[in-house]
Amino acid sequence: MLKRRSLWIALTLLLLLTAAGGRAFMTSRQAAPAQAAQTAPALEFLPSDLVVVQPRDLLQTLAASGSLRAVNQAAVKARVAGEVREVLVREGEPVTAGQVLVRMDESDYRARLAQADAALAAARGQLDIAGKTRDNNQALMERGFISKNAYDTASSQYGIARANVDSARGALDVARKALGDTVIRAPIAGLVASRSVQPGEKVSPDNRLLDVVDLSRMEMEVAVPTSDILGIAPGQEVTVRIEGVARPLPARVVRINPAAQAGSRSIMAYLQLDNPQNLLRVGMFGEARLTLSRKAAVLAVPQSALQGNGDQAFVYAIENGRLARKPVRAGMAGSDGDAALVEIVEGLAPGARIVRNNLGNLPAGAAIKVLEIAAAGAIDPASR
Repeated sequence: MLKRRSLWIALTLLLLLTAAGGRAFMTSRQAAPAQAAQTAPALEFLPSDLVVVQPRDLLQTLAASGSLRAVNQAAVKARVAGEVREVLVREGEPVTAGQVLVRMDESDYRARLAQADAALAAARGQLDIAGKTRDNNQALMERGFISKNAYDTASSQYGIARANVDSARGALDVARKALGDTVIRAPIAGLVASRSVQPGEKVSPDNRLLDVVDLSRMEMEVAVPTSDILGIAPGQEVTVRIEGVARPLPARVVRINPAAQAGSRSIMAYLQLDNPQNLLRVGMFGEARLTLSRKAAVLAVPQSALQGNGDQAFVYAIENGRLARKPVRAGMAGSDGDAALVEIVEGLAPGARIVRNNLGNLPAGAAIKVLEIAAAGAIDPASR
């Protein structure tokens, strides 16, 4: 009997210990997630990883590219045939309007001028003789010594002699101009861009000898899609970036082609840039940003900060030291002249601090720690 009672007491104690151990195990399992949440490390960001949302001007722009050319440029060509005696300039040299560039052999043209001058003198002599004959015949006709027909013949000879003088004078002018054309002058001020003739060469009329360009004003031709052409107008300001030039340059739309290009269905617009220091050169490649529309003082975030599309769009914001997923409604996409931005119509307030870049799915509600950057550019260990 005593043994049976001792056995029951032992079994009861064992059951009590087992129940107590189970409750302790369940309590430890429930407390573990809370303790893990409290000890989870905070997400760390650099100040450059975050951006403060502020009102700013938003531009919707169109990128277009093209090469530069001079607004004023001239092809210098030979006006008469002959042998080139002197070429007084080379590529890259500055010239002024009217400056002598090329001299041709003028001996043949001087001889022609002398011949034309002599022909004019002879024609004038014939005119003088014909005039005296006409006057004498008129006096004889009035006295009845010759017939009217004889006088008319002398008068006609006088008219022919006068016409010969006019013809000889014209030939003299042509010969004088031909002689002057053997000296070729610069039609505009600028720089010599190319030289395609050497002394001793024989050239014919319209042979290209030199090219002169005026670099003070440059022009760029860009193709604009027909769907965007209504956003472009003459006088509109444009920003152009030229290869090899560090800073963007201001330009303006000066004219728009009235017809679309066959094949591409685009319309050519012409941009003009001032170039007072001659930094730009013909043929340099540039990219223009044409403003199609503009919104002033709107909330905008970097395009890289926006995740999702349409009704599912959101950004990550920092609120009370923790990461919050903020649904937003996006508006117009554009830029502020430097960075690509997206207008935020709903979901954010001015001054909100958001994550600048798309870092994938982040744990909402996680604690945030912003690392301070030391003056030397390294992360301050004390901030960790």
